[in-house]
Amino acid sequence: MTQTGVQALPPFEVGRLAGAVLDAVNSVVVGKREALEMVLAGILAGGHVLLEDLPGLGKTLTARSFAQALGLDFRRLQFTPDLLPADVTGSFLYDQRKGDFAFRAGPVFTNMLLADEINRTPPKTQAALLEAMQEKQVSVEGVTYRLDPPFHVLATANPIEYEGTYPLPEAQLDRFMLRVSFGYPTAEEEWDVLRRRMSRRQEEAQLAPVVDARTLQVMQAALEAVTVEDSIGRYIVSLAAATREHNAVLVGSSPRGSLALLLLARARAAMAGRDYVVPEDVKDVAVPALAHRITLRPEMWLRQVNPSFVVQEVLSAVPAPASGALPTYARHD
Repeated sequence: MTQTGVQALPPFEVGRLAGAVLDAVNSVVVGKREALEMVLAGILAGGHVLLEDLPGLGKTLTARSFAQALGLDFRRLQFTPDLLPADVTGSFLYDQRKGDFAFRAGPVFTNMLLADEINRTPPKTQAALLEAMQEKQVSVEGVTYRLDPPFHVLATANPIEYEGTYPLPEAQLDRFMLRVSFGYPTAEEEWDVLRRRMSRRQEEAQLAPVVDARTLQVMQAALEAVTVEDSIGRYIVSLAAATREHNAVLVGSSPRGSLALLLLARARAAMAGRDYVVPEDVKDVAVPALAHRITLRPEMWLRQVNPSFVVQEVLSAVPAPASGALPTYARHD
């Protein structure tokens, strides 16, 4: 049993269930298995995911499909320039029958919230999500309401439109555990999309739940049993520190980036059925976990240097550990 009273699963069982969820989502979102694995790793690690890509590449479909496969309550909130914070969190409304104000919960009170086109709404409304994402609670007019677990935000953003958009500030980008992009499908994958659409004879694709909210919490609890050897922990710290010292970087990854690397590497290990992290787990998640936490020097944009390129350079420069020692936090003297 864990401290929260949730029975943890063995890692091989987490890996089996995660594979079944990915297979279900992959039946609707064609190809992009690696990107889908990253999204699921973020959910298993208890974090929030930013899906940043061009229009029409399946971002909204991915969020809805994961909610269905994981058996979660799902709400979609379309972010627009006139959206108010109360439209996200909820507000107090006057009840004439009772003669008093009653709280009407907003769409944030769900298990999985799709914040669609989050960069189309002003910063004041974007910030309404900050408390929910970090503290798993919402404060309205001095009253705090807890959000029932599990709670995850999957936000979408279009990286090429600037007219009428409000880029997410670094502080809010940092709240997302990872940022994932899908990219264009291959010709064969695109034909598969068309073929499946004709086969099902309707626009919407419905997935049967593979697990439920309770099982997802059990899978998340299992990550606490995944061992991280000291040298791998120090490798994670070295990677984050190297982003701060890179000559192309103005602001490097925060310690929250190191924590994201740790949690995501644990998730990758559990998804592979292992109860220990290897350096490859860290390398696999480094770009999605760190690239959006890096601010480049202004002149780097003129040279078309990408934050992902900086993380790749850091991965090449920082030596990976090779050790099988027992982690210090697990030793019992």
